[in-house]
Amino acid sequence: MLSLRCFVSVILLLCAAVAAQQPVAVKERPVLAAEIGSPDIPKLETSPRLTDFEGMEPATQLARRMLKVDKFVQRDPRDGTLCSQRTEAYLGYTNRNIYIIFLAFDTEPQKIRARMLRRELIDDDDQVGMLLDTFNDQRHAYGFYSNAYGIQQDFLLTENQGFDTSFDTLWHTDAKVTSHGYMVWFEIPFKSLRFSQRSPQIWGVMLARVIARNGERAYYPQNTSRIQGTLRQAAKIQGFEGISPGRNMQFIPYTAVRAFRGLDDRNPAGERFTGKHVEPKAGLDSKIVIKDSLVLDTTVNPDFGQVESDDPQVTVNQRFEVFFPEKRPFFQENASYFSTPLNLVFTRRIVNPLYGVRLTGKLDKWAIGTLVANDQAPGKTVLEGDPLFRNNAYFSIFRLNREIGKNNSIGFIYTDRELHTNPGSFCTLHECSVGFNRVGGFDIQMKMGSNWQMNAQAVTSETRFNDGTHRAGPAYQAYVERSSRNVEFNSLFLDVSPGFEADTGFVNRVDYRRFSNFANYTFHPEGEHLLSHGPAFFEQTFWDHEHNFLGYTLNPSYRWNFHRNSFFTVVTGLEHERLRPVDFSALTRNVDYAHVNGGIDAGTQFWKWLNVNGEMDWGTATNFVPRAGGPTLAYNNNAELRATVRPTKSLTIENAYFLTRFIDRDTSLNIFTNHIARSKWNYQFTKEFSLRLIGQYVTTISNPALTTLQNTKQFNGDVLFTYLLNPGTAIYVGYNSDLQNLDPSLASTPDGLLRTRRTFLNDGRQVFVKLSYLFRY
Repeated sequence: MLSLRCFVSVILLLCAAVAAQQPVAVKERPVLAAEIGSPDIPKLETSPRLTDFEGMEPATQLARRMLKVDKFVQRDPRDGTLCSQRTEAYLGYTNRNIYIIFLAFDTEPQKIRARMLRRELIDDDDQVGMLLDTFNDQRHAYGFYSNAYGIQQDFLLTENQGFDTSFDTLWHTDAKVTSHGYMVWFEIPFKSLRFSQRSPQIWGVMLARVIARNGERAYYPQNTSRIQGTLRQAAKIQGFEGISPGRNMQFIPYTAVRAFRGLDDRNPAGERFTGKHVEPKAGLDSKIVIKDSLVLDTTVNPDFGQVESDDPQVTVNQRFEVFFPEKRPFFQENASYFSTPLNLVFTRRIVNPLYGVRLTGKLDKWAIGTLVANDQAPGKTVLEGDPLFRNNAYFSIFRLNREIGKNNSIGFIYTDRELHTNPGSFCTLHECSVGFNRVGGFDIQMKMGSNWQMNAQAVTSETRFNDGTHRAGPAYQAYVERSSRNVEFNSLFLDVSPGFEADTGFVNRVDYRRFSNFANYTFHPEGEHLLSHGPAFFEQTFWDHEHNFLGYTLNPSYRWNFHRNSFFTVVTGLEHERLRPVDFSALTRNVDYAHVNGGIDAGTQFWKWLNVNGEMDWGTATNFVPRAGGPTLAYNNNAELRATVRPTKSLTIENAYFLTRFIDRDTSLNIFTNHIARSKWNYQFTKEFSLRLIGQYVTTISNPALTTLQNTKQFNGDVLFTYLLNPGTAIYVGYNSDLQNLDPSLASTPDGLLRTRRTFLNDGRQVFVKLSYLFRY
């Protein structure tokens, strides 16, 4: 009851604060180009081509009939000033497609950053593109961008949730670099879009140009940082008549074959090797559009062999589970429909699905999302004869969201994971022991004025274990944010009860209340070298549900931003952490740990061929894996360095290095040192054909007298040839191998498998070929 009162009180305070600030926000609101009028887009008899703009000007009568846009305004680095380079865009449509041709002039064409890259990987290049808010709801938009070589990037934008880059659809580009800049031709089929059946149509449209060497982003109409939200600032383009997505059904069958060898850890008697010389596999992905608004996606026996391995993260000495984002295309696409303030849908929990069905879309003011899938992983973690053998977990997720006005919404979510089996399984993992876990609740999102937004959510869960025990509890979150060109502020209240559990989501800590605040102020001198600078401050405090203080964090910092996407940040930190016997059984009483830290963060894209950034910090931290007794306080050093090198237009080399070191305060002896080094090479022979190489080395050098961590070494290599004709039609040929310093006997020790000092054992390798083809009707 106390937590509910706190939740309601915070909501009332946030609403009062927002209401008090509304008049000021509205008064400061600038006039936008989008408010000047709604231009008509002309219907064309034939399809325009780049040749209609020979000489970087409308050279034919067809080109001159198109709608011209040329008032591009900067958002970064000088919000409100005209684009530093002349930019023109021409728009038109036919019965089947919408066309946009960009003329991106440049007074220094030799400095244009354009590379032959894999599809989607153009973030560091010069770009042109657009957002299409086809429902004109100021909430959702399609994004289509291209670099100067015609390399495509498409995504979905959902306000307050960000970009969904997993979205892939069929569209076409053509591009040409000239002595005066570059031109890009876009052809986007209406069949690749969803929109209402009204006629005439009115769409929200935002056009964009990115000039990478200046860190410049310019838009038509103006997309100012003084107003929170992008789509509310879009132009209203009208004149679409007689258009329809038509019938849209897509089927992508695939076939694959692999040979593999790896460790099998299912046997209680010990691990052993298993594998197959040839393992064929086939499956089907499909997409069916219903009434131009709803999309039914299905996958049967999916294969994700071509998906890139996770980006490196430090996982040693972590008190709570580390988050790794979803990378499988079926689960990434339209993930924003299931997003709520609390992360209740984390599809990596569906480890090994045999099938999945997803229905997403928009009906008038209602947004709908449903996802049903099974997971074969629990039944495959044990051998035949185990009560869990061949048992599947079943996931069901339902999300409903209702728009209220232009910028507010209220939503409902329900999630369910079921796994029914008898107790006594060899698998003792949490996911093997839960009979069902169900979560349901409501959330609200609101925007007030030009700069304020807030969201809140209240949910409850019920969990029943296969041994008959039961757990239940609520969780609440409230968040308010003010964002403008100079001032940014946010405040968060989070309450997760001891009994709350979300087995379909990512909630890695329970039994705590958190209150946090962040504020920063940015000065904009916009000088010859220094663009902006300013201080920032973050603080948070934790309690448990018995009102016991658990800790706090204070982080003041100062950041300088320079030309060429260069920055430098100084950070300091004070942290107090209280651990209880319930957190670590080796503790007999509550113990407090005080941390003092300092650090720096810097990066630059000064050179066309190099993008580098790094950070390092030093101070004290808690060693959660001591050899004996409870956690201890230790000296701690961390460093991270990332460098992307582009020696040619076709070769991209991404490198990353992480260092984590803990040192005993009493003896100055090393407790452990963890190194992670990763290098990814991608060579793009053509727009369709590429070769990717990834090498990653991870090692932990530990002192067995001070920690239970083992001395480990691991090297993973990955090779992938890709021929990607379009999203859906592709050929993949890949090889992966993993080496670790495991003893060939595979003997077990209290700390894990026996390790050697120098020799490596190949504990997993596979080679595969996968072919898929897109059928579109």
